[in-house]
Amino acid sequence: MDITILKDVFKQHYGSADAVYASPGRVNLIGEHTDYNGGFVLPGAIDKGITLAIKANGTTQIRVFSIDYNEEAVFGLTESDKPEKGWAKYIFGVVREIEKRGKTVKGFDAAFYGDVPLGAGLSSSAALESAFVFALDDLYGLGIDKFELAKIGQATEHNYVGVKCGIMDQFASIFGKKGNLIRLDCRSLEHQYVPFNPTGYKVVLIDSCVKHELVNNPYNRRRESCEAAAAAIRKRHPEVEFLRDATFDMLKEVKNEISEEDYSRAEFVIGEVQRLLDACDALVKGDYVTVGRKMYETHAGLGKLYEVSCDELDFLNDSAKKYGVTGSRIMGGGFGGCTINLVEESKYEAFIAGAVADYKAKFNIEPKIYDVVISDGARKIE
Repeated sequence: MDITILKDVFKQHYGSADAVYASPGRVNLIGEHTDYNGGFVLPGAIDKGITLAIKANGTTQIRVFSIDYNEEAVFGLTESDKPEKGWAKYIFGVVREIEKRGKTVKGFDAAFYGDVPLGAGLSSSAALESAFVFALDDLYGLGIDKFELAKIGQATEHNYVGVKCGIMDQFASIFGKKGNLIRLDCRSLEHQYVPFNPTGYKVVLIDSCVKHELVNNPYNRRRESCEAAAAAIRKRHPEVEFLRDATFDMLKEVKNEISEEDYSRAEFVIGEVQRLLDACDALVKGDYVTVGRKMYETHAGLGKLYEVSCDELDFLNDSAKKYGVTGSRIMGGGFGGCTINLVEESKYEAFIAGAVADYKAKFNIEPKIYDVVISDGARKIE
């Protein structure tokens, strides 16, 4: 959508806007299920996100119009004013989390739209939170540092939406930098930018359009497996706080003391931590062939050792190999969703056409295609 249309919609409802802001969704190139094991992730902001127009209104009320939902939410600034609409809870939560930090937010009007595909694992909710927290900080001159802006988004999810997420999504949305991925240490929250300039390549997501029903909390079970393996290792090696600190040799020492399932989960995580570091080294050298190989290794581990893949995702991964794609893997928690693919531009058209046709023939579902470009984080547009 053109910003002119956004401003026109704002004008229809609230008059002229003071400013326009944007914040992106994200992808994670490699590093899956490492966050709760104290490891690293490698996200990047993308060229799809949330754009909003905003203006202080001099009242104690917040009025927000969602262009995508074609509806307005109106609510107050106090804890008892929580709105009913799901999307409005994110905005309300951001306001409340800012207030909890001793800052003052006054009434405002806003209109927003998004071009982050919903349900594709690109973190549309983090983009929404980050757009509003960045805009309000700038609009009212609150002086909140970027790290705290990301934490406000995370706290919004925890306290007002009911999702106990990590900080990766909000961090990428706030700290994103064009031409760079972010190597985020999930234990210390230290970060560094890693160059990502894949000249001659495209990054494309293929959405399987399936999400399998999850029973008996499979994510929690995997987390418990990792914690059990780390605890067993810690008895011999007290310095091991998370699996991120463990080696394969340490894991082998406790093989007979933990279940086969716990062993497999831990084997994946220890390998994934190293794969991410290897991929970062390769990116610095501009070696995208090695990066791609690491992506395929991650997919194999997620399927065989962590057991979070499914037939549809494995089929898409096999299609990537069939059409000569440099790298491909599940992106996200698994059991459905997208694969992320690093593909040479010369092979792109044949890959997309072939993968879509093959998938439709096999599953009678047409997958969705999302090209993404690594871009800047939250920012003021005008």
